[in-house]
Amino acid sequence: MFRHVMEPLADSGARVLAPDLPGFGLSSLPEPGGEYTFAWIADVVEAWASRLGVGGRILYLHDFGAPVGYHLATRAPSTVRGLIVQNGNAHEEGLSSEWDVCRAYWADPTEENKSRIEPWLHYEGTKHQYLWALPDRIAELVPPETWELDWRAISRGHGIEAQWELFTDYRSHVARFAEISRYHRRHRPPTLIVWGVHDPYYDLEEVLAYHRDLPTAESHLLDAGHYLLETHGRECLSLMRPFVARLVEQGGWRGAVDRLSR
Repeated sequence: MFRHVMEPLADSGARVLAPDLPGFGLSSLPEPGGEYTFAWIADVVEAWASRLGVGGRILYLHDFGAPVGYHLATRAPSTVRGLIVQNGNAHEEGLSSEWDVCRAYWADPTEENKSRIEPWLHYEGTKHQYLWALPDRIAELVPPETWELDWRAISRGHGIEAQWELFTDYRSHVARFAEISRYHRRHRPPTLIVWGVHDPYYDLEEVLAYHRDLPTAESHLLDAGHYLLETHGRECLSLMRPFVARLVEQGGWRGAVDRLSR
């Protein structure tokens, strides 16, 4: 997903790092029966970043990467030089009524409540995630290899069971919204928001909620969907590169843009 923006972003003076989170992409699956949570993934990413000598960083927060990134940020606020938020949720306002069945499942993760969630952990459901709610003019721009490679990664071994385990743990991220808001208000990290307005997962009110906590945040709404970089990579790059370059220049550092997403 970040293949078109990594090298150009490096021209801004930052060291650009893009890990596949455990269980996604080419990263290994967590052990069966283990504790596959966002906090654990953050532990893995932090250990990985430490081995690479990463200190100050700009965190890229998207989808499941948002819970991971906010664990890193709240654990060590002084290391965060800035945030790039791309369709990553951190407020109640972003969770529309579409999430009601998810909340019911999180509160009581029975098979009955699980069955009420529209099936998504299968091939067609994975494809649907990339195309859902997109106008035809944008949907035709999404490369089919996106959902093909995504499905291959999450369907191997016990991957489906692991994905349900991680989805269940998303309730822990929702429970941390107040803590995340306190982090925003206290530390005021420079923030760039790039948002696809055709996102069926997170309501557009989420952008306004970010501005409530971070009134100086810079935000841009694009005629795109949840997976913004697949169709609007150039537009995002034109916004991200000066933002990163400005932070590098202001801080006099060579940091890292940690891509924390699927």
